[in-house]
Amino acid sequence: MTGVPAAAGGPARANGAAAAPAPATGTAGVAAHGQSAAGPRGAAPAASVPDGPEGGPSAAAAHGGVSGDAVSGGGPESAKPARGGKIAAAAVNQASVWNIANLLTMLRLVLVPAFVALMLADGGYDPAWRSLAWAAFAIAMITDLFDGHLARTYNLVTDFGKIADPIADKAIMGAALICLSALGDLPWWVTAVILGRELGVTLLRFLVIRYGVIPASRGGKLKTLTQGVAVGMYVLALTGWLATLRFWVMAAAVVLTVVTGLDYVRQAIVLRRQGIAERKAALEETEG
Repeated sequence: MTGVPAAAGGPARANGAAAAPAPATGTAGVAAHGQSAAGPRGAAPAASVPDGPEGGPSAAAAHGGVSGDAVSGGGPESAKPARGGKIAAAAVNQASVWNIANLLTMLRLVLVPAFVALMLADGGYDPAWRSLAWAAFAIAMITDLFDGHLARTYNLVTDFGKIADPIADKAIMGAALICLSALGDLPWWVTAVILGRELGVTLLRFLVIRYGVIPASRGGKLKTLTQGVAVGMYVLALTGWLATLRFWVMAAAVVLTVVTGLDYVRQAIVLRRQGIAERKAALEETEG
């Protein structure tokens, strides 16, 4: 018995039995089942598209949750982006070195030599030049508050930012402290305590990174804010009661620097012990 063509595009009938329907081709068929064409068996849901580099949505997700092959399939349904696709695509496009967060970090790096030049201009004691140096320092500290927030909020985290951001932070603070001590405005031991603590905590983070990450504490954030205010007050040519006030603000910054530094040491020791204990337990379980 010869086959009879199926009506309305249905599958052809052979010997009176319905043949197995052919898999849908093109993106229209894929979209009808809510599946990605990129999956090994064509059954992976669109929501399972993995993240792209930098921890943000991949290029496939940016086009509505399907892979590039599905997007280029060509049907009218495939050309229509999923809801939120434009926002995701914008995040992917911005996650490059030249994004707003990294530009702010670069600005802080550029401000370091500018700050030093202004701070030491005309012997380092001219109030006008010191005011300009304070402006450069203030801009650097303010941008420090925004670049990390922008990077996390808008998925602009990059490898460059991870490296350059802490360098910029320590560079501007270190430059200010060294200049103040070189000019005789701040004792060298204060500079040594603050910079020693910053370098020590950074080294600790690297030493225990195999066991986990030491999170930034509220005390550490308060320390950073107090240091910035204290150093900024010392950069300005203050006299009278303001000069006395800056002394006490710097004293509070030094205390917070030491206390939070010791707390980071405690956290590093605990984190290392926990990591060693977990590895030992896992090893014993494997051998058992």
